[in-house]
Amino acid sequence: MSLLKLDNVTIRFGGLVAVDSVNLTVEQGEILALIGPNGAGKSTLFNLITGIYTPTAGSIAFKGETISGRKTYRIAAAGIGRTFQNIRLFPELSVLENVLIGAHTRGKWDLTGSILKLAPWVRREEGELAEWAIECLKQVDLAHRAYEPSTSLPYGEQRRLEIARALAIKPDLILLDEPAAGMNPQEKQVLLEMVRKIRATGITVFLVEHDMKFVMGLSDRIAVLDYGVKIAEGKPEEIRANPQVIEAYLGKAAVH
Repeated sequence: MSLLKLDNVTIRFGGLVAVDSVNLTVEQGEILALIGPNGAGKSTLFNLITGIYTPTAGSIAFKGETISGRKTYRIAAAGIGRTFQNIRLFPELSVLENVLIGAHTRGKWDLTGSILKLAPWVRREEGELAEWAIECLKQVDLAHRAYEPSTSLPYGEQRRLEIARALAIKPDLILLDEPAAGMNPQEKQVLLEMVRKIRATGITVFLVEHDMKFVMGLSDRIAVLDYGVKIAEGKPEEIRANPQVIEAYLGKAAVH
């Protein structure tokens, strides 16, 4: 059984078909990349998986259970974490507090307990969540900046902080939406190794990315969208040599 399965997933916005009958699986333990031109429907597909949008047609299953139409927080609690194309940190919070926002998805306390902090079990859980948040920051090499304002981090580290926050929910699957966007080559190499380490912990990775060197060097499989339609799927070497993909997206220079 595939970890994630999209079955003829379609979404329409008025007369626009943004994602058109996409069939796709994500297998346990792999790194799958989704590529395609701007406006191809990649981020929209991520939004469908995470419950921001509900499919017009088709279904999405995670670990064998249909998640189409579930609330976003319930999908996160089921084990799907994500980052966004545009950084969405809480600027008024510290680095650690940003990660705790994700960790609280796994907490058991209610709103009253979290505000009053009267019950011993609430205080104990808060401590456990803080310890877990620090562990997530260690995975992205940011634990030494835990108590600094999140806005004090340089751009590349803010990207990594978003990954730490996604890891805090203890996901089985993490969706990374253009994680290398805006990074310099050195930052991209650090990120590439970081994603490999995340996969090594047992987390499956599904990413959208425009940097083809990054994608080709990291992914086990690649799927390609064009105008909302999946036009190809395969191993990196197969995608690099696919004439339809070259014409639609990669260009002839990408094959050399």
